Amino acid sequence: MIRINELRLPLNHAEDALRPAALARLKLADAELASIHVFRRGYDARKRSDIQLVYTLDCTLAAGVDEAAVLARFAGDHQIRPTPDTGYHFLAQVGEYAGPRPVVVGFGPCGLFAALILAQMGLRPIVLERGKAVRERTQDTWGLWREQRLHPESNVQFGEGGAGTFSDGKLYSQISDPRHLTRKVLQEFVKAGAPEEILFVSKPHIGTFRLVSMIIKMRADIEALGGEIRFQQKMTDLVIEDGAVRGVQLESGEQIGTTHVVIALGHSARDTFQMLHARGVQMEAKPFSIGYRIEHPQSLIDAARFGPNAGNEILGAADYKLVHHAKNGRSVYSFCMCPGGTVVAATSEPERVVTNGMSQYSRNERNANAGIVVGLTPEDYRQDGKRDGSPVNPLDGMAFQRIWESRAYELGGGGYLAPGSLVGDFIKRQVSKQFGDIEPSYKPGVTLTNLQAKGSGSLPTYCLEAIREALPAFARQIRGFDRPDAVLTGVETRTSSPLRINRGRDYQSLNVRGLFPAGEGAGYAGGIMSAGVDGIEVAEALAADLLGLSEAPVLQGKGAKAGGQV
Repeated sequence: MIRINELRLPLNHAEDALRPAALARLKLADAELASIHVFRRGYDARKRSDIQLVYTLDCTLAAGVDEAAVLARFAGDHQIRPTPDTGYHFLAQVGEYAGPRPVVVGFGPCGLFAALILAQMGLRPIVLERGKAVRERTQDTWGLWREQRLHPESNVQFGEGGAGTFSDGKLYSQISDPRHLTRKVLQEFVKAGAPEEILFVSKPHIGTFRLVSMIIKMRADIEALGGEIRFQQKMTDLVIEDGAVRGVQLESGEQIGTTHVVIALGHSARDTFQMLHARGVQMEAKPFSIGYRIEHPQSLIDAARFGPNAGNEILGAADYKLVHHAKNGRSVYSFCMCPGGTVVAATSEPERVVTNGMSQYSRNERNANAGIVVGLTPEDYRQDGKRDGSPVNPLDGMAFQRIWESRAYELGGGGYLAPGSLVGDFIKRQVSKQFGDIEPSYKPGVTLTNLQAKGSGSLPTYCLEAIREALPAFARQIRGFDRPDAVLTGVETRTSSPLRINRGRDYQSLNVRGLFPAGEGAGYAGGIMSAGVDGIEVAEALAADLLGLSEAPVLQGKGAKAGGQV
């Protein structure tokens, strides 16, 4: 097949316009082209009055047409190339496996795909998830949102599907993906019930309700292949002998013997991080970000991004991505933008408030929301007061997060109400008295309060200064972004893991053999797709080590990469 990249057509082109466009691009007669397949469809909205759709097409030539000759005519054209092999190729697949069973700790996107790949290889993984199965977990999560009752082991952070279940369900990432592993993730999602459009739209998403049923189907696939999923099974200790894993200890008192453990923790498994640190597992402090959630009418964002084309069915609800470099040296940026969604309570610890964003597949709620966050370095949050360049305690980031999450709980007035402010008042350093036309979507509710009180503000002073400066700057990119009655809801603290569990090129811990740190909690992913891809790569590395394979394609120097935020 031949791949055409960057084929542009008008937004409202005729349904049958793709084939003639492909023929013209390849300079072929109609009889020479057997079929075309849309691999990807995006859009270019830089000119709002002339939005174009941008296609990647895979073209199958008719029998007898010399594909090599056609490609030779376009030898200098980088937009016409042979279609790459995007299929997934297993490192190994064993029959009756009777060796030590690998253990996967955590059943979010990373643990899900690590377990799935291990099961598809025939290695019969055991999965330990501290939270509940996804339907029970959903009920507990609604208990916080509707009744202000927190279940510390079953919430937005903990349980089957991980934090990604209660999110916008974004299925795109900026990671380098030379092996097309994101394609494997998407194909497994489609197999589990996701709409086929996620295979070709440029910014696919699913939404919470669809994710729930898909996760249940994928769990069943793992179990059918010999895997075992254990819910409400919290790992409380790691058994290490002579620098190697020998098992895991559960809260129930049970010990599971194993030589290979995938640590696929979410970024909120603070007690497990503390245990691993106490056991001497090598880790380091890493940057993360904190801030607020901001809400606008989705119609405002649609109009700003799409102009007269706002509301077009193909374009859907508009998103945005914004960055501002403040005068105090801080970077402020939008994070995890959720079109047509809601702000949700995402704490996992009593008497702390954490916000996040969520959308359903339809993205048809009235408000758009996004995190507006400020980047931090380990030196910003170190707790020992030193400024000598010495290493920061890897647990200091968690302590720092807890400070501001507890402050948010106090400012909200208790009951997991979140503190909030109108944007116009925040910029003017005023306290808001009542909401305007924009009603906040956060449940249990938002308490208007002073987010910037001296000595008891909701964020560090340098964050407040940077966000105040950034909001009018963002309005120069999206008209109305600093609309006075837009709502800020605090606080967003868990943008990514505050630490990284160090690993080498073989994806194993630097000082504990058989321990495979993985995913967002370990500091190697940020979002559903990058976490899923990391789970696949870690599963391959584990299988290579377990089966004694020395020529594993995964071992190409990628193991030490750091995941980005999505």
